[in-house]
Amino acid sequence: MRGILGRPVLLAAALLASGGLFAGTAVTAAAQDTPSELAKTTDYQQARWHKLHFKPAIDTATNEQCLACHQEVLTGKVREASPAGLKAANAEAWYQTLDTYTGSQDTFHARHLTSAYAKQVMDLKCVFCHQGADPREKAPGSHATGQEPAAFTLRKTVDPSQTCLKCHGQFPNQNMGLDPWVQVREGLETPETPNGCLTCHAEQFRTVRHQVSYLKADAIETLAKTKADACYGCHGGRAWYRISYPYPRHPWPGMDAAVPDWAKDRPSESEAKYRLPQK
Repeated sequence: MRGILGRPVLLAAALLASGGLFAGTAVTAAAQDTPSELAKTTDYQQARWHKLHFKPAIDTATNEQCLACHQEVLTGKVREASPAGLKAANAEAWYQTLDTYTGSQDTFHARHLTSAYAKQVMDLKCVFCHQGADPREKAPGSHATGQEPAAFTLRKTVDPSQTCLKCHGQFPNQNMGLDPWVQVREGLETPETPNGCLTCHAEQFRTVRHQVSYLKADAIETLAKTKADACYGCHGGRAWYRISYPYPRHPWPGMDAAVPDWAKDRPSESEAKYRLPQK
């Protein structure tokens, strides 16, 4: 068996036999789960099958625990110039097109965790996107101990429909009976009202929002008073997808009891795992 399947399979079999796959590998003691102890792990297979990569431990893993082994996602930097010689300083990345982003180009993880804007309006954790890293084939039902089919997207480490899409969907102008925002905003914004979104969303519609643990609601509301892109950035300005995210419709003061057709399948509360305590 060793000659055919190799050491990783033998290790996995041993872990399963001992109940160690989900209870933890040799690194099981509570003291060894600290970032400093995790960083001392030198055996690749031991690290690969560590309990923090599986449910339920992954749900409570801290950024510090994750970064103990994955620090390179933040220490790495973008190229100063492309292989063809185009300097980054002379090019504008798509995420630099809105006035909420400042500074030079940066890497994906840095933009979401350590950039000035991320620290101002977001409170993202590694596990918001990364819900585990099963070393086996990333397909539901492919093995007895695999995650439930709904727990991940086929062959993807991250489920973009439940993570990226929340902040990178299209602006749903059809739902509001509007033209695309780039065409509408000019008629709604003046030096006195710099954010056209608040023409309707200050007091009339969808005024209960952002009450989730991965966003800083108060900071967003404060910034939105002076910057339209504080709203549009996440609601169409940095769209990766052709669809919008079906945000829950939290009841707001004066909300019409009649639900429009496009919203009849929308939840009325945010997901329980992200929901903030009611004030």
